[in-house]
Amino acid sequence: MSGLTLRAGSLLALILIFSFIALGNFVSKEERQQSPLWADEGIRLGLDLQGGIHWVVGVAIDEAVKHELEFLRTNLLEQMEEQRAEVQGILVEDSRLEIVGIAPKDADVVAGLVEDFGSLRRAPGTEGLAVYQLTDDWNQEIRERTMAQVLEVLRRRIDDPVRGIPDSVVTRQGDDRVLVQIPGGQIDRGRARQLLKSTGFLEFKIVLDQADTRALLEARYPEGIAEDHEISVEVDSETEQVVSAYLLSKAPDLTGDYLDDARLNWDQQQRPLVTFRFNPEGGRIFGQLTEENIGSQLAIILDEEVYSAPVIRSRISTNGQIEGRFTVQQAADLAVVLRAGALSVPVVIEEERSVGPALGQDSIVSGTRASVAGLALVLVFSALYYRMSGIYASLALLFNLILLVGVMSLFEATLTLPGIAGLVLTVGMAIDANVIIFERIREELRAGKNARTAVARGFSRAKFTVLDANITTLITALILFEFGTGPIKGFAVTLSVGILTSVFAALVVTRTLFMLYPGGRTVPHLSI
Repeated sequence: MSGLTLRAGSLLALILIFSFIALGNFVSKEERQQSPLWADEGIRLGLDLQGGIHWVVGVAIDEAVKHELEFLRTNLLEQMEEQRAEVQGILVEDSRLEIVGIAPKDADVVAGLVEDFGSLRRAPGTEGLAVYQLTDDWNQEIRERTMAQVLEVLRRRIDDPVRGIPDSVVTRQGDDRVLVQIPGGQIDRGRARQLLKSTGFLEFKIVLDQADTRALLEARYPEGIAEDHEISVEVDSETEQVVSAYLLSKAPDLTGDYLDDARLNWDQQQRPLVTFRFNPEGGRIFGQLTEENIGSQLAIILDEEVYSAPVIRSRISTNGQIEGRFTVQQAADLAVVLRAGALSVPVVIEEERSVGPALGQDSIVSGTRASVAGLALVLVFSALYYRMSGIYASLALLFNLILLVGVMSLFEATLTLPGIAGLVLTVGMAIDANVIIFERIREELRAGKNARTAVARGFSRAKFTVLDANITTLITALILFEFGTGPIKGFAVTLSVGILTSVFAALVVTRTLFMLYPGGRTVPHLSI
């Protein structure tokens, strides 16, 4: 009776194992058929295997220094006004702050205010002139902060989980450059350029005047517009013709700094638009702005270009929408840019290379050959050294590879050249778990145990050793995935999945095969 129960249990285990494989393949197939975003679902190939776009992007760090000096200039003017210190003005020129026309009686007051900032020092060679520069420490702090902000924004734009570019690499290169790599076939080059170069600075301004063309609007002000006003235009994205011109204040009434989220949506005529949501503070400011300007137009401006200027019909607090003459793709990209946030400084593509797939194909062929050769040697070794048990290990290893590829396909993992190395490494690690188990079974047999007891104790006592060895490796793989980029992540993904599947194959699949034979049978000698 116990033998029948054991064989029934082993058959049930086999049914569950192969059902798991079939379910994984079915779900993976359904994902590939139903996904509306990308054509190459399943296992994707990285840049080193299928080619793609390679950019080196320069970051205008000097602009960040100018922004900081402008910020200091504004604060310094406010404090001088509070202290009633008389100066003709403060200028920002060539990364320097120049205080012009200081009244002699206020020279010490001005010097004290500048010293209180702690981030300015007297520029060399300017004795008798009130010229200051940022200190070396503060200059470096601004550079590091700017690079961190640019990296974070570009990563969110390029690798956006909703409409970004999957499997891309965005990493720092040197002091003022960013390396961007996009696998081929993932996105149109023009769209990628737009996502990359758009500053993403969103502003909301009340419209002071409006006309069909810029010339018509300027004709209404023959003496010119006020210094604190400007004229912005709305352009049709398809015809590139000016649709309308708007007179606006230079200072925004609200900026996109308060945005919480932005999404692609459609209006009642199924035209694309972008819906956005403010955080509580932004909702309060926006609500007050719209309540005070009901009946006026509100210009929505991105990177100094007016996207739309709807009329405020009622008070709007947290939620709003941007309507414009754009396609579905343009609206989706706009949502990505807004969701990722504004770049603190402009960026420019300094180097551009198209990486062809030929080298990647060679890598795939070489990697495949190495994997097959390694697998064949492992299978031959296990069969010769462990005999029938080695054949069990070989079957478990083949199951492990099928399961590994199925899981990677299910989760749409990216296969890179280091990932292929991780795949080869997984083959060795999978057989390593079986070696530990088999050697433990041999020890039990030498101690005089029968085959059934030796197998049971071998798996039971080797289980914790196998788990300990693989968990420590898994922790390392997770750390590589968290802090690595591009190919390193590809290696970490393959290694992590391979560890999980190899442990399952060794402790479950191999054990199930031993349950089938010898199972509960009394055999004079276990082939191991």
